[in-house]
Amino acid sequence: MKNIEQFYPDQRYTSQGEPELGVGILQDVSPRKVKIYFPGSHETRVYAVESAPLRRVVFRPGDTIEDVNNHTLLIQSVELEDGLYVYYGKDQKISEAELGDVMVHYGATDRLFMGDVDAPHAFALRRDTLQHEYNRRISPVRGFVGGRIDLIPHQLYIAQEVSSRYAPRVLLSDQVGLGKTIEACLIIHRLLLSDRISRVLIIVPESLLHQWFVELLRRFYMWFHIFDEARCASLDDSAIEGNPFLDDQLIICSIEFLAGSEKRASQASSAPWDMLVVDEAHHLEWAVDQVSPEYSVVEQLSQVAQGLLLLTATPEQFGFESHFARLRLLDPHRYSNYNDFIQESMDHMITADIVDKLHAEKDLDAKAIKVLESYFLKDRIQSVLHGDRTARNHLIEDLLDQHGPGRVIFRNTRSAMTDFPKRKAHLIPLKAKKEHDRWIERLTKEFDHDVKSGVKSNEQKFWFKEDPRVRWLLTMLKEIHPEKVLLICTSKEKVLALEASLTKRSNLKTIVFHEDLTIVQRDKNAAWFTEQDGAQILLCSEIGSEGRNFQFAHHLILFDVPFHPELLEQRIGRLDRIGQTEDIHIHIPYLSGSPQHKLIRWYQEGLNAFEKNLEGGHKIFNLFGDRLLHLSTDSSTAASDPELEKLITETAHFHKKLQKRLADGRDRLLEMNSYRPKIAQEIVKQIKKEDSDPTLEQYFTTVLRHFEIEMEDLPSRTYFLHPPSVTAVPFPAIPTEGIYVTFDRKHALSREDISFLTWDHPMTTACIDRVFSSGTGSASFGVLRGAPSPGLLMEFLFVLETSRKQGASIGRFLPNTPLRIVVDHAGNEVTKQYPMEAFDKKLAPGPIAPLLDNEHIVETILPKMMAAATKIADEWSSIERATGLQRMNRTLNHEIERLKSLQKTNKNIRPEEIKIAVDEQITLTSLIENARVRMDAIQLIRME
Repeated sequence: MKNIEQFYPDQRYTSQGEPELGVGILQDVSPRKVKIYFPGSHETRVYAVESAPLRRVVFRPGDTIEDVNNHTLLIQSVELEDGLYVYYGKDQKISEAELGDVMVHYGATDRLFMGDVDAPHAFALRRDTLQHEYNRRISPVRGFVGGRIDLIPHQLYIAQEVSSRYAPRVLLSDQVGLGKTIEACLIIHRLLLSDRISRVLIIVPESLLHQWFVELLRRFYMWFHIFDEARCASLDDSAIEGNPFLDDQLIICSIEFLAGSEKRASQASSAPWDMLVVDEAHHLEWAVDQVSPEYSVVEQLSQVAQGLLLLTATPEQFGFESHFARLRLLDPHRYSNYNDFIQESMDHMITADIVDKLHAEKDLDAKAIKVLESYFLKDRIQSVLHGDRTARNHLIEDLLDQHGPGRVIFRNTRSAMTDFPKRKAHLIPLKAKKEHDRWIERLTKEFDHDVKSGVKSNEQKFWFKEDPRVRWLLTMLKEIHPEKVLLICTSKEKVLALEASLTKRSNLKTIVFHEDLTIVQRDKNAAWFTEQDGAQILLCSEIGSEGRNFQFAHHLILFDVPFHPELLEQRIGRLDRIGQTEDIHIHIPYLSGSPQHKLIRWYQEGLNAFEKNLEGGHKIFNLFGDRLLHLSTDSSTAASDPELEKLITETAHFHKKLQKRLADGRDRLLEMNSYRPKIAQEIVKQIKKEDSDPTLEQYFTTVLRHFEIEMEDLPSRTYFLHPPSVTAVPFPAIPTEGIYVTFDRKHALSREDISFLTWDHPMTTACIDRVFSSGTGSASFGVLRGAPSPGLLMEFLFVLETSRKQGASIGRFLPNTPLRIVVDHAGNEVTKQYPMEAFDKKLAPGPIAPLLDNEHIVETILPKMMAAATKIADEWSSIERATGLQRMNRTLNHEIERLKSLQKTNKNIRPEEIKIAVDEQITLTSLIENARVRMDAIQLIRME
């Protein structure tokens, strides 16, 4: 751990993980953070003091340096004064604070001439690492392959489409169960890994904070810091510029927190954000004459954030005005007039109808043909009318591209998707063996406690020893044994009381899952539930089950039924999700005549909510919730009371009208634009190819063996990594208790306690960083026996590096590129004659001292070989730069021209989007043209 006294402004550092950033200047330091500016790449990084991956830059006597005025100095001695190095030369000195543009020599040649060399296998490991890092960065599915997720095509399509844009600002509005959160996480993950963004703020309702935190961490290994008033107050005095929101790069907080504090909202808005994510955006209230505090906060933040992701339910279910309010956040200039928006929506419906007919290969009427001729050439329309299938498909694609909201809204519906399971509801009416009325009274108290807020949980009493529901549960579990069962009820207290009752009355394997467990304990409990011989039943509280996917189970017990329809849908959604392999059996035990009986009737007969996905639950609850609560808790109202019958009838009538309105309002054109199967399937294919490739597993194993980390081999491409021994080099990616890892996606999905290793995973990055930062293989010596003639060879690893500039996706065109060059003792390039596979098989360690004792070799032959290799590297790098520049211009010219063309017919193409693309082309041109070659490693080879 670094000590805070080690950091002082104006010190020079390099990043061990990002050496291509160059030499950085320490600008600011707080008790927890250190801020470094890298002038060579115009980048700023903020690191945690305790784990900053920084290496201090210190020059030595004999080095030549420059000050800010370009005055050079040959260093004769070095002194440390007040935390800064002072370099002394003949009659002058330069302080570390006065240094100009300096570069670091990486020491490969120094190590070689000092005889500090590694064995050939270490050089081979470094060579492989450079190549793997190059392949990792240029991978077309980088940022997608690493998620612990099922490969759902429509999710990957949306993530691909949005993350490929410049400063994307979109509305993600897939229906419940289709994975809006996964889509948002995929987008964030890809943009972070590609350096397109670095600062992200996620705003969610308070009740979803934990769910989001778990989803980001467990599925994508992204650690977001939860901000609330207590955390902000603790940072007020220590944060950079006194703003807590500058203390971390990745932050998640609740909308209630920001809307309730003008000070914190102002601080959040004064911090720069590359991406703002807002969940449950349909709850942000806006009207022409009135705006809610929550909407105001998001609007303020949306104006300072470059990118914006809004997540919402089906947009129109809260009305066109509400829908317009969200579009205003995405682009206030484009969506400034509500009446214009209404008119455009009508025009889009006409276009959607035309696309529907084209897609179904139906005849077009005169009106549709006239509309098409206003967009396209008549010859093109005639080709479609004459049955040209290719022309028809191209016309559909162009209409989708030109569709206005399709540029900013993504919406997939269950009706357009496949692979959803069926829900089979099993309503189980129960009777108490005795004193039925007394049991009704007890369950009424339980119901009151469940639905009314403000009641302390520890005041609740349970009678599970004789409860008819528990008696039924024990019988049911025996009948379906060993099938897995998920049981959800309202509170942690109910879960614990139920567990105690089941444990006393049976020998069933039972496990609990609630909000007071640590994340580690939840993982362990969930893991035991997944195991074939593990727990048969998992008892979950309402909050405890959030953010978890239990799709391997097919039985859900609603021990009580939540009062709000959205909570009911959330419970069922733990199993009813796309990718579920079997039908879901939903068991609902209830005591006849109890408040739960009335509530269940309302759900079943009024909404069919147990067997069908429920849309508009929030609106339904606002209309009928108060009456439902009164009738449910009124002891004088029977389960067949006329007032209850009336409520159920009215609910069913309203629900039917709501369903029709939502169905009629479906924008089929928008749905088609939100999912293009051919593109999505290609992404899935590429990810599966990486999943099945054994290269990462082999490389990972090699690295850990090199650093003496013990790996215990387990089934399903799974390992247990033991922590480093006391004598071994520490490996920070491995916790002190060790860690289970797997390279198998299917196994990772069923075992959330096991890390899923991919090229995107932080542990993989740690392996790569450890090889580079430790100097492994940077200088090596080997003996090649059986050569045609004795002599010397030198194998060089150069790296063509571009400066890393945030927001510029340089990795698509010219990532840091390794160049392998082999020269003989005469300086001739002989790379092809000596492939690396031959060296890896035949090279053996040997003593280098005899060669270094030869003055002619050290002073003449080796420098000549190095000079020859450096010249070749410069020539090769020119070719790589030209190729990268050509690749970049070809791609961006096409993208810019497409955006300009679309802008003529689609007002949702923001001018800022085109400007960002043009600016990026200028930036990338400069980065590629100024790419520099760095000698990374040398291997000297004696041929015998």
